[in-house]
Amino acid sequence: MSRYSDLRPEILELSKLCSENGVIDQKFYTKYDVKRGLRDSDGKGVLTGLTEISEVNSYKEENGKRIPIPGQLFYRGYSIEDLVKGFIYDEHYGFEEVSYLLLTGELPNREQLESFSSILGYYRTLPDSFVRDIIMKAPSRNIMNALAKQVLTLYSYDENAEDISVPNVVRQCMQLIALLPVLAVYSYQAFNYFHNKQSLFIHSPRPDLSTAENILYMLRPDNKYTKLEAKLLDMALVLHAEHGGGNNSSFTTHVVTSSGTDTYSAIAAALCSLKGPKHGGANIKVIKMIRYVKESVTDWNDKDQIRTCLTKILDKEAMDKAGLIYGMGHAIYTVSDPRARVFKRFVKSLSEEKGRQAEYQLYNNVAEVAAELIMERSKSKKHVSANVDFYSGFVYSMLDLPTKLFTPLFAIARVSGWSAHRIEELVNPSKIIRPAYQNVHERMTYVKMDDRK
Repeated sequence: MSRYSDLRPEILELSKLCSENGVIDQKFYTKYDVKRGLRDSDGKGVLTGLTEISEVNSYKEENGKRIPIPGQLFYRGYSIEDLVKGFIYDEHYGFEEVSYLLLTGELPNREQLESFSSILGYYRTLPDSFVRDIIMKAPSRNIMNALAKQVLTLYSYDENAEDISVPNVVRQCMQLIALLPVLAVYSYQAFNYFHNKQSLFIHSPRPDLSTAENILYMLRPDNKYTKLEAKLLDMALVLHAEHGGGNNSSFTTHVVTSSGTDTYSAIAAALCSLKGPKHGGANIKVIKMIRYVKESVTDWNDKDQIRTCLTKILDKEAMDKAGLIYGMGHAIYTVSDPRARVFKRFVKSLSEEKGRQAEYQLYNNVAEVAAELIMERSKSKKHVSANVDFYSGFVYSMLDLPTKLFTPLFAIARVSGWSAHRIEELVNPSKIIRPAYQNVHERMTYVKMDDRK
């Protein structure tokens, strides 16, 4: 083990002190009415800002009571379900249209959309030698870390990197929206070559293809994909592009932007936030959970067997012993996640094309049984349903996308939302965002070195 990863005895002793002296008595959270995670005790988020970019609804008010409703998601006031219906009806890819909407606040006409897509195609070229000097050297085992490093490195190639005027930031954001798919795919190819000893494929993106098409084109050795595959991946990007200013990575974008820093630093910070498994890695957990169910259940349509299996997971007797059924429930949505509703309708079509209808039905059976189990055990009796992560991992697996790219795909989509939030913070400048923390440590008297134990 190298000096960069060796846990020496001195480090273990220091870590023991850090742990023992870092615990805060839980009574103080109640005493000072601390909103842990910026949420009230009932889970409702503490209002910390205003936004026009997106809205998430899960309740309606009736006679002073909050009544759960099927979840709603709006991008710039437009229902996500209406947006999806719109680009399916017009038979064009939706991610570019949604990115334009999130950035500008308006739906593009045909000419504006073509111009926007053309600009993305123009920017989808990395600086000379970037692949060789940055991506291929010291490739990371985690693609999210690679993306953060590469985004920060792009700062060095930008002659106006520190300019935070809106026109310059829009230019930078457009470049990052265009380049993140290229960086992610190339980073995976580098990882696969150096760490898995597989053949190296570096395909240049095509300016005439959509974002979803380019991902599949660059990733696959033969560059081939079906129209349905590209449409489903495009759908995934649309559904992950934005989700309100209160999610961890978008809030991070606001916080970091409020300090006056550059675009590359702000987006790198958001990437680091999204990397956390509590935020961006849930669909990977779903894939692992379903794999365990497959190994434990002999009949995928026997709900009693599925119930027994999921009960062991909830009882912390199986899988990762965390007691969680992944892909079920959401911090905001109750009755249903609108993204999951939209996704589910198209996932069935892809499962039929791929001959994986039985697996699709297994997912539905797990979702149904899991909702019943969680509701039975819940003290709050809050309704639970499958969220978008429950199905997205299944879609990515049917597209033969490597697990290493699941969270980066989330980032490829969400960079549009982050960009919109960064611009919104710059257009509506406020004081630097710094919430209050109450110190609860007692006062101490200094002890001279020779008198210490």
